[in-house]
Amino acid sequence: MTTPASAERLPVLLSPGPRGDTAAARFGGRFAAPITYALFGLVNILVFGAHAHGDATLSFTPEFAKVSVPNLTLAAAATCYVCGVISIVWRRVLVGAVLFLFILALLVWADGGQAIAFNIVNLLSGTLSDSIPIMLGALTGVICSTSGVINIAIEGQLLLGAFCAAIATSATGSLWLGLICGALAGSLVGILLALFAIAYRVDQVVLGVVLNTLVLGLTGYLYNALLTGTYSNTLNNPNTFNPFKIPLLGDIPIIGPVFFDGTVFLYITYIVLAGTQFGLTRTRWGLRTRAVGEHPVAADTVGIRVLAYRYRNVILAGLIAGIGGAYFTIGSVGSFGPDMTSGEGYIALAAMIFGRYTPFGAIGAALLFGFTTQLQSVLSSINVPIQSNLLLLAPYVVTIIVVAGLVGKVRGPRAEGVPFIKS
Repeated sequence: MTTPASAERLPVLLSPGPRGDTAAARFGGRFAAPITYALFGLVNILVFGAHAHGDATLSFTPEFAKVSVPNLTLAAAATCYVCGVISIVWRRVLVGAVLFLFILALLVWADGGQAIAFNIVNLLSGTLSDSIPIMLGALTGVICSTSGVINIAIEGQLLLGAFCAAIATSATGSLWLGLICGALAGSLVGILLALFAIAYRVDQVVLGVVLNTLVLGLTGYLYNALLTGTYSNTLNNPNTFNPFKIPLLGDIPIIGPVFFDGTVFLYITYIVLAGTQFGLTRTRWGLRTRAVGEHPVAADTVGIRVLAYRYRNVILAGLIAGIGGAYFTIGSVGSFGPDMTSGEGYIALAAMIFGRYTPFGAIGAALLFGFTTQLQSVLSSINVPIQSNLLLLAPYVVTIIVVAGLVGKVRGPRAEGVPFIKS
């Protein structure tokens, strides 16, 4: 039992301390972001601006909307040039502003001279839907890392959750039972991760890769054995959740169709985000969890059960990842396919790092990656002069650029990945 006096000492355990930096690290931390900003600006000017034609029209009114918003028409080339100059010259510009300017230049270049207006609301609503598994995976990573456990197995948790949700829903006809089974499947991988990482102190990075490979092989085998041929219609034909528009809120121009007209997975994501943010920053559970991830030895001396907290948090995070996996089958596609997660668990890890191990930061980064996925789909439909194979690479290229050039110096929890041995 933690005494009041010892509880007052917990915030001390969470304060960052000095760390040795090499000259290369100092150089990278100082110049990586400005160089990346300049590259984005040059692309805006030399690629988008130089090849833009005519005017671009951006529409903010979705189909069947009760309230219409006037379209916005911009000179394509001039807009690209302005975005590029601001990114290069304005040194204090934020990462989000640079990305916004780059995206704006890309959109006006793509729509320049087109007869049809580019619908921004459809792009944003599709972005939010595509980002759901990445957001839930990133929150899974935040909880695990804050507890001191590296969770590389998010990809496996998503994939197994998608598989079990498809089978449970197809066999029973109950979408809610499928959602529960998907969540439990993610927690099962979390139990394996916790058992080997915490109890047997296996290297957590290697363990995560092994679990991902195990789930990939297992689901691929079971797919060929159970979900093809005779049983494809009975075990791999689940229903999907229908979108539900929240009354009044869903009719707000621009905001309503994006945030308040989605499936149950979107609203679950809101709840998980709010619960994670509030729990980690405003509750005793969050304070102790951060203490366990920062300084487990000191936390143990004040009466916190370090191993118990790590076990519970890793398994709880697995439930969240399993829900994200269920989205692939009963929230989107309506069937399971081998390796259908396509590396989104690893993208979720990148989102967690880019978001600096915070819930809202991870969500923002996940939305960026989801935006690139939706954008490549939209650009393919309007016949931009880019090969489809290159467009499909966009989410992964953005992941590399963001992590390498925009993240900078990010300090994770001190004890992340370090096994705790109780003395």
